[in-house]
Amino acid sequence: MIVWSIANQKGGVGKTTSTIALAGLLSERNKRVLLIDTDPHASLTIYLNYDSDKLPYSLFDLFQLQTINRDMIKPLILNTMYKNLDLLASHMSLATLDRAMGNRGGMGLMLKKTLACLKEEYDFALIDCPPILGVMMVNAMAASTRILIPVQTEFLAMKGLERMMRTLQIMQKTRSSAFKVCIIPTMYDKRTRASLETLQKLKVLYPGQIWSSAVPIDTKFRDASLKHIPPSYYAKNCRGVFAYKTLLSYLERLEQDER
Repeated sequence: MIVWSIANQKGGVGKTTSTIALAGLLSERNKRVLLIDTDPHASLTIYLNYDSDKLPYSLFDLFQLQTINRDMIKPLILNTMYKNLDLLASHMSLATLDRAMGNRGGMGLMLKKTLACLKEEYDFALIDCPPILGVMMVNAMAASTRILIPVQTEFLAMKGLERMMRTLQIMQKTRSSAFKVCIIPTMYDKRTRASLETLQKLKVLYPGQIWSSAVPIDTKFRDASLKHIPPSYYAKNCRGVFAYKTLLSYLERLEQDER
């Protein structure tokens, strides 16, 4: 199973959009995908037309388990209306985990253990991360084969990226292998000087870690979210979806080259 975490310590940079866009494209390629919403705001859960307050189970319940095995995990996973897409939903109670259970032994490896139990069930797991360093982001990083970092092509988002990269450096000290990182420029508008200069600066500062292209601003993303439909299902020929198709092909080549 390939596990990608979509993370950044700045909000509003396109994490959930990137997660659902890539998941939709993978599902169309007949890849079995597990989506994991680790953000207490539950944006991914809401995108898929679930009310997190009315669900019988959520990711929070996973962290209450004393034993992690397939039979305990499967009832927590929701089927979506889209072929090959399943969901471990979020709930606002996830925001209490750091305070209530952050010091419990093994808390940082719960997702890694969970995905190990499901490795025969899915081809990919995509983890939508909260913009805060805590138990949920630590879990996502520990479970991941690659960290995807969406970065809006504007100055303030650059600062958020700097914080995210420092966080990875700190967390790297507890790992035997280096994090594999892919920086994804998002919300790119070639008409503006800010986007042009930011994209160029990103390429200079992070050579070898940044995808060479960018995801453009596309109103179809907003329209798709209003309809609770993955972008590629809603508007498969729009420029934003084309960008994510190009990104996915790039990521798949990286995974194949590193096997």
